[in-house]
Amino acid sequence: MSNENLTLTRRRFGGLIGAAAGSAALGPLAAPALAQGFPGRPVTLIVPFAPGGSTDLVARLVAAKMSETLGQQVIVDNRGGAGGNLGAGTVAKAEPDGYTILMGTVATHALNPALYKKISYNAETDFAPISLLVNVPNVLTVNPNFGAKTVQELIDMAKKDPGKYSYASSGNGSPLHLSGELFKKLAGIDLIHIPYKGSGPALVDVIAGQVPIQFDNMPSSTEHIKAGRLRALGVTTAQRVPTFPDLPAIAETLPGYDTYSWNALFAPKGTPPEAIAKLNEVAVKAVNDPTVKAKLSDFSAVTVGSTPEELATLVKTELAKWAPIVKDSGAQID
Repeated sequence: MSNENLTLTRRRFGGLIGAAAGSAALGPLAAPALAQGFPGRPVTLIVPFAPGGSTDLVARLVAAKMSETLGQQVIVDNRGGAGGNLGAGTVAKAEPDGYTILMGTVATHALNPALYKKISYNAETDFAPISLLVNVPNVLTVNPNFGAKTVQELIDMAKKDPGKYSYASSGNGSPLHLSGELFKKLAGIDLIHIPYKGSGPALVDVIAGQVPIQFDNMPSSTEHIKAGRLRALGVTTAQRVPTFPDLPAIAETLPGYDTYSWNALFAPKGTPPEAIAKLNEVAVKAVNDPTVKAKLSDFSAVTVGSTPEELATLVKTELAKWAPIVKDSGAQID
């Protein structure tokens, strides 16, 4: 190496040392400058459930559109287990740099804290909210040969014969089980809960008439309702859904009844505000993209695209809402 090149190399090295020392001296003040270049590499979106469900579908639709806007890939990583707790706990403990985020749900951030005796994260304090993406309605259905044709008729039948009728759900402690428990509580009726290992087996038995009533995700039941294999009595959201405008909301009979599944993005607590702002911006843009919105509406998902503050409020509200319902149901998981 020539003397000239050696001198240049020493100058560059010295400049790097000076820059590093300056960054160290600034400490936290340097963090926003670093975050302004976010993202500089792919972002991992952890879905805390197996592939193929509605949460996974929402994640993949949104991740693909976010990738286009960010100029970096948003990679979906399914980490199923413990009702969503495994994936959520992984993100809670991840480096708070915006490069590992979670597709949270009503299960991970509202139900599981009340259901599980031991849980590795705090739904409120271990995450930085990014955006509520979509609400997915549930639906109350019955076998077409069942006597009730409306929510009120079902309530009247159940009051006349307490404990005579049963309802199916996708499992103990699931959002659908607890949708049924809230229905019972507000209606003042006694229905017997029959838990299944997933919506699929429950649908089979309700269609066959083995169990007369079911609470299910709208996406799972939509085709069966359209084909006449199930009779829908009401959607569980406070308002009717666009895909079934003639189907009443249960709240029209039971004021205050409002349950639904939701999907929202969270980052680990301590993630730089600039990274949260950027992720929020591209996530909101993604769910409002006409193509994405149309695909989401195919299974009755209602797009939201909230602010981080609105999502934080939702988590507080949902935790307060579901804790007593879980307790009353007696459902608990070790």
